[in-house]
Amino acid sequence: MLLATRATLRPHGAPLARLLATVTPHPPETSFSQSSDLVPGTPRRPKKSGTIAEVFGGLQGAPVVLPERFAALKQQICKNPELFEARWRSVLRELENEVQVIGQKGSEVVPQVAYSDIEKGLSVEQVQEIKKRGVVIVKGGVPKEQALAWKQSIIDYVAANKDRVTGAPEGKIVFFELYQTAAQLRARAHPALVATQAALLGLWHTSGAADADASAAVGLRTPISYFDRLRIRPPGPSVFTLGAHVDGGGVERWEDPGFRACFARILGTEGAVDSNPEAWREHDAFDCAPRLSAKQDLYNASNQCSVFRPWQGWTALSHTGAREGTLQVLPMLTLASAYIMLRPFFARRPGAPARSLAADDWALDLASTAFPGSVPAKAQELNDESHPHLVLPKTLVSIPRVEPGDQVYWHCDVVHAVEAEHTGSGDSSVLYIPAVPLTLHNAAYLRDQRETFKRGQPSPDFPGGEGEAHFVGRVKAEDVKDKEAQRIFGLAPFDVPAGASESEKNLVDAANRILFA
Repeated sequence: MLLATRATLRPHGAPLARLLATVTPHPPETSFSQSSDLVPGTPRRPKKSGTIAEVFGGLQGAPVVLPERFAALKQQICKNPELFEARWRSVLRELENEVQVIGQKGSEVVPQVAYSDIEKGLSVEQVQEIKKRGVVIVKGGVPKEQALAWKQSIIDYVAANKDRVTGAPEGKIVFFELYQTAAQLRARAHPALVATQAALLGLWHTSGAADADASAAVGLRTPISYFDRLRIRPPGPSVFTLGAHVDGGGVERWEDPGFRACFARILGTEGAVDSNPEAWREHDAFDCAPRLSAKQDLYNASNQCSVFRPWQGWTALSHTGAREGTLQVLPMLTLASAYIMLRPFFARRPGAPARSLAADDWALDLASTAFPGSVPAKAQELNDESHPHLVLPKTLVSIPRVEPGDQVYWHCDVVHAVEAEHTGSGDSSVLYIPAVPLTLHNAAYLRDQRETFKRGQPSPDFPGGEGEAHFVGRVKAEDVKDKEAQRIFGLAPFDVPAGASESEKNLVDAANRILFA
């Protein structure tokens, strides 16, 4: 019986103050073509077929020159030029120190915890370090033999459908456009993964000021399943690797008012904090409240995540260490976010040394349309030219060695990449499985994802096409027998937890109406 192992956590809700009728579109001030909101009853526009390669602007040719409206956007955001300059200098000073720390410690700064720590509860020290670095490795939980069996079943599935499988790079696929293999479904519903996701979602919170609106709209104790792809990379060079980037939107971070509000203490748009050049230090990367109204995809782009996804993640299917095609991260969450958000507003002064990082050699730039590394409908990319003060060759560190079954999660704002080289002797393989909570908009996505699952098509946020509809051995929705798996896949209603508050009951009721009305 498929997915017969029951998860240890039953879905729970979190407080809900607004119901379906209050979920309305929040239009951007400027956009090319906004994708539809995840509102019940709103048709979702299908996305064109393609691969993961299309999410990166830097892989598509010459740099893109943005329209003049982006210069106007910078002027609109920068209401206090003197404050911006003071804040920029503060961030650069702090970066000098942190670059040295990470350069010296390397991969040692990446937090690692045992799955047993998840079961008994993370310590205060562990939580502080995870929040500071924005990344964590969870060791154990899934037996190595089970993870290796998942990988073998995928290899067999690919072999049985070799004429239909797509991915990147073409001809020697590493990133497979597969979403519905038996291994992926079993892993997504594995008790250790569900428990880990619930624990990490619990590190988030909602700000009191937004309690009436936002805190009620997210169930941090209720992970739902977001169907993503997988990677199986053999040793040797690859013609396509993932360079340094941040997923979940590019120019949207500045262009969409809701998304921009997530970084209000950095950009100085919260009134009282506008006079404080150090306010960026108060940026709360774990506050759900502003995230719920953020539009991460204004251009209906293939591969752009449209849900509230606090933690990206993957589960290892191989023994993988540094220089073996593993994940790289920039482990300075708040500081890197501050720099990235301020970067478009500054440029080197004319006549300054070409590689100078000195604050005096940089000046406010509100006249150009430049948003370095940002291209509409693409991820936010970074390199040593676009974001030089991050010193990425030194600070983008490879994560410590992982074993099959280990889980890795990184905050949705963390800069990350995949190593360009793989000099190991075995494959570097992962299942991309993030931690996503129940919200009204996420429930609407879950509903649409359920329908693509039933049809064997790619998940809604990903490149379209017929997908696995005609694959041999494809798992169908009716093959999922476990009740807990059915719930996180949107195939069965959520239960109201014992002792639920009125707002928790409202969330569960609203989500069930979205899914089954």
